[in-house]
Amino acid sequence: MRSLQEIQSCGSGVSLRGVVRRALSCACCAVWLFGALPALAQHEGHEPKEAIGAVPRELLDRPLALRQGIGKVHEAVTTSSAEAQAFYDQGLAYLHSFVWIEAARSFHQALRLDPSLAMAYLGLSDGYVGLQDMPTALAAFEKAQTLAANASERERARITIRARQWDYLQDGGNLQKYFAYRRAITDALAATPNDPWLWILRGFADEGTATAHGQGGDVDTIAFYETALKLSPDNFAAHHYLAHTLENRGPLKEALEQSEIYVRMAPAIPHAHHMHGHDLRRAGRTEEAIQEFLKAEELENEYYRAENIPAALDWHHAHNLQLLGLSYEALGQMKSAEGAYQKAFSLPTYTDFADYNRKAWPEFLLDRNQAQEALAAAQELVNSRWAMARFAGHALAGRSLLASNHMEDAKTELSLAERESEQISTAVLKSLVDGVLLRAEILLREKNWTEGNRLMEEIEKDIAAVPGPDAWSEALFQFEYIARLARELGDWELAERTARKMIQHDPSYAGGYFALGLVAEHQGDAPTAKHEFATAEKLWSKADANLQSPKVQNP
Repeated sequence: MRSLQEIQSCGSGVSLRGVVRRALSCACCAVWLFGALPALAQHEGHEPKEAIGAVPRELLDRPLALRQGIGKVHEAVTTSSAEAQAFYDQGLAYLHSFVWIEAARSFHQALRLDPSLAMAYLGLSDGYVGLQDMPTALAAFEKAQTLAANASERERARITIRARQWDYLQDGGNLQKYFAYRRAITDALAATPNDPWLWILRGFADEGTATAHGQGGDVDTIAFYETALKLSPDNFAAHHYLAHTLENRGPLKEALEQSEIYVRMAPAIPHAHHMHGHDLRRAGRTEEAIQEFLKAEELENEYYRAENIPAALDWHHAHNLQLLGLSYEALGQMKSAEGAYQKAFSLPTYTDFADYNRKAWPEFLLDRNQAQEALAAAQELVNSRWAMARFAGHALAGRSLLASNHMEDAKTELSLAERESEQISTAVLKSLVDGVLLRAEILLREKNWTEGNRLMEEIEKDIAAVPGPDAWSEALFQFEYIARLARELGDWELAERTARKMIQHDPSYAGGYFALGLVAEHQGDAPTAKHEFATAEKLWSKADANLQSPKVQNP
């Protein structure tokens, strides 16, 4: 194994630019996970609350049994109760698969068996972050601090790491606090370099945000997760986070291998199947991807029934349905895609990013030339309690109105979207193209070709640059919308450029070849058009009947 100094230099002589870049990356690729966090100033004490975020406290306090198939992990903690240790390990396993509710239940069960277990409170604090309740997360951490005197030196180092992490969380723009947080992990590694959990935390720290949880990694974090695996080869959590990093940075083949290991080690975890599914989708193995998304949904539904838990309380459920819808859409199976999108749209949401992501349904309706239905769905987003969803709602309402030739009303929606954007952080707003896409479409419809094309070119670069498999899937249909709009408006240069980008982005998608065939047909190049249409028809072989011929979609 390489020395600590070698890993540190490989993984992070992190520059200011690197920290900022990963902060933006996390904002883009993990939008469904953490959302906008409430101010820590809301915390007023340790008194119990009726709910943790949106989840009823009663649910999180429910006893549970030890489970199988969720991934086996172990971290020795200071307790005289073997059963408390087992439930702590179970909480750790759920925590590292983002199953926040069951992680909290497991840590609570460990504390019923050993109320002095400081590490269970530390685990609870992490779980409550995932449940969107920062004040309660802070209260759990403070309880861990009060119990630190009876904990081991290694455990006290972990509590110190969390203390520095909270400092940085409360002042996320302060790089000195970031470096203090990272230094706390480095100091702990110097004392116990063979602790795989510390190497995983070191990978988290290199994502550059206080709430990082293994999804915003870049080339820097690979060495940390690989080191954890050398120390603990069967550590599914390290495989999970390495898969996320490789999804962001590639190569895809290695990401696919890691997600396959993850699902093999944790077959009862929906997120494991979901992760493997979106890696399969990116590899062009879309039918296999759909089966993994369906397996994730099956496991979720079994869990909701068995534990009497509303599906809407599980952040993962709508997210999985949206990726399922994107996969069906990629195969041209629009009826199935419609069912998945509509089901996800109908679920109540409890965070800003989750509500924002409901825009997948009105976007799908626009793709299907159902402008009035898209407008109605967009107006539901306009009535959201969160600025991000309202922003998307106004932008989509504007695009729907343009499709019905209501230019002035669309401009009004653009102004409203821009007003809502003022309430969204700059880091997050950089990854959201909704408003600028509406502006570009207005420019093109007004025949301002120079400015409209310049803006569309910037949008396409931004779309392609957002890391992660979810953004990759969404980008394909954003490209397709632009190509269809360009053809409708007679901007054949933009139509050809975007069609080629679609094929480059996803060579397995029929729609790119179909779009290029339409361009060739317009140019009078019959042989090329015939070839592209034939390729599209072959790739749409499993599509709905009315999509068997690519010509059906010709505007």
